[in-house]
Amino acid sequence: PRFSVARLVEEPLAIWERGTPEERSKRVDELLEAVGLDAQIVRERKPYEFSGGQCQRISIARSLALEPLLLICDEPVSALDVSIQAQILNLLQDMKERYGLTLVFISHDLAVVKAVSTRIMVMYLGKVCEVAGPDTLYTSPRHHYTHALVGSVPLPDPSAPRARAAIQGEPPSPVDPPSGCRFRTRCPAATDKCAAEEPQLAEVAPGHFVACHHPR
Repeated sequence: PRFSVARLVEEPLAIWERGTPEERSKRVDELLEAVGLDAQIVRERKPYEFSGGQCQRISIARSLALEPLLLICDEPVSALDVSIQAQILNLLQDMKERYGLTLVFISHDLAVVKAVSTRIMVMYLGKVCEVAGPDTLYTSPRHHYTHALVGSVPLPDPSAPRARAAIQGEPPSPVDPPSGCRFRTRCPAATDKCAAEEPQLAEVAPGHFVACHHPR
């Protein structure tokens, strides 16, 4: 928190000895401008002087300093207001296209996931349940956990009909998960086979994979 913005963004370049100090300083300015910040105004200021959205822009600039091919975004907008979330998501999409990035986007917000993803992986207690494109996953989920998740997303029209899938009980301990399928203790379709044998990820349609003995 005591570092200036310029030092924060430059640090990866300095650690990996990329360029001269002058070249690194120029690169910092380029990165800050790329994420929508005025480099001359922000470079000597401290992080606590910025809003949450501005801090996230600074973090993105820092993450791009070494020109990565893969960027892992772990809940990048969860602490931001909805209007700021949209700005940051648009920025990430712009950076993805500009720098040819692959984004791994980790989030619990299904609306955000749908907006940014070309392929979605649903996990439960550390195991992959389902993998599919967003259109398929949100309209035709095959795993019972995915079905319940999609059914929990609020709809803009409160009077619109919807099918909710009730999940019973509490999540098991990740330290001592159930045998077989980890979702079986809460799944309405669970059988003895689910307790005895862990389901493997199988392709049920082109590009659509499900780990379930009794998919929907």
